[in-house]
Amino acid sequence: MAAASSLVKFDASSSQWLGMRPIQCQSFRSPPRVCACIRAAGSYTDELIKTASTIASSGRGILAIDESNATCGKRLASIGLENTEANRRAYRQLLVTTPGLGEYISGVILFEETLHQSTTDGKKFVDCLRDQKIVAGIKVDKFQPNFKGLVPLPGSNNESWCQGLDGLASRSAEYYKQGARFAKWRTVVSIPCGPSALAVKEAAWGLARYAAISQDNGLVPIVEPEILLDGDHSIDRTLEVAERVWSDVFYYLADNNVLFEGILLKPSMVTPGAEHKEKASPETIAKYTLMMLNRRIPPAVPGIMVRFHLSFFKLLLGRSSLWLPHLCTLSSVLSYGRLDLGAQFLSGGQSEVEATRNLNAVNRSHKHNPWHVSFSYARALQNSVLKTWKGRPENVEAAQKALLVRARANSLAQRGLYTSEGESEEAKKAMFVKGYTY
Repeated sequence: MAAASSLVKFDASSSQWLGMRPIQCQSFRSPPRVCACIRAAGSYTDELIKTASTIASSGRGILAIDESNATCGKRLASIGLENTEANRRAYRQLLVTTPGLGEYISGVILFEETLHQSTTDGKKFVDCLRDQKIVAGIKVDKFQPNFKGLVPLPGSNNESWCQGLDGLASRSAEYYKQGARFAKWRTVVSIPCGPSALAVKEAAWGLARYAAISQDNGLVPIVEPEILLDGDHSIDRTLEVAERVWSDVFYYLADNNVLFEGILLKPSMVTPGAEHKEKASPETIAKYTLMMLNRRIPPAVPGIMVRFHLSFFKLLLGRSSLWLPHLCTLSSVLSYGRLDLGAQFLSGGQSEVEATRNLNAVNRSHKHNPWHVSFSYARALQNSVLKTWKGRPENVEAAQKALLVRARANSLAQRGLYTSEGESEEAKKAMFVKGYTY
């Protein structure tokens, strides 16, 4: 908790909450720097830029199979399988050995166990991906059974911070040796809890240190400060917090000499809190999100992976008259930058078809988008696969074909060419689970 140690300690009764009243104990912003010397990420500069470009290649996106062993076990249980290493390996082998997957998938995020696994024939999963020109990634914020990732932040208003910096350099170096080329780290900011200046600074500083460490070891970092939308706050409050969070993220990224051209971002959409009494129109959400991107995201960043939070889209599920207009309006926001839809929104509860339609709506009207708009999905690519496989060896080929169907559909959507004609009823079922953890 490096950033927290440099602050005056707050307790719950005296904390200065962001946007509520001025901080008197200490200025939130660090003094202006006299000189900013952005380093070139050492010997990995060219490779980092190439990796980011490969992940964002036309017609392709990210498949996220970085679920923890516990979460993977829940998915296996849904088809009657025990949560064993052998069963987890069998399922993930099905995914990474799918013939033709590289035509539609550019990157796969792995859990640490999966990074080290091999097929029954002895071929490493990473090599299976590399043979199809797919980049292997690794989740680094939660990597061991005894490592909790997000934990309570002392001195805050019941907020959290993300552990994992200790030993990250050596782990990242080992991940690189094992074939990983990009990394994922997620931390959260809670608006109902303040957020406190302490929590915002800790989130921003932690992300910056993680990004710098990743780049120093050849990994492209996905920078993801998730602003939770729980609460009854207004859209103006969300904008205020989002701008402060991203301002501090880039302040500390620069302080840590992170190569902007060698990172990917995953911001949240700017919406009211899920329990706010007044629901913002699509036009308002578009305006506020675009405002935040314009004000806070430097043009040097090669990729933005926008997070559509479940809390927002829960409001739209079952209200088809609202759903598509929101997506079409959001396309005007997303056309501003090179945007990659985050797995936690689309895979976290939307049906497979809804996820694909959403991506298609983003791309359909913006053929001249200067930046890439793609996908990073977990359940939205895997749901039909799992149900087709059922743990039976004789179903592997059919399950792999189901994966290609979903991957191809999203590849078409990335180019704005998707139609839902012929989609199965199973693919149209919503997958939302309250309190879902990854």
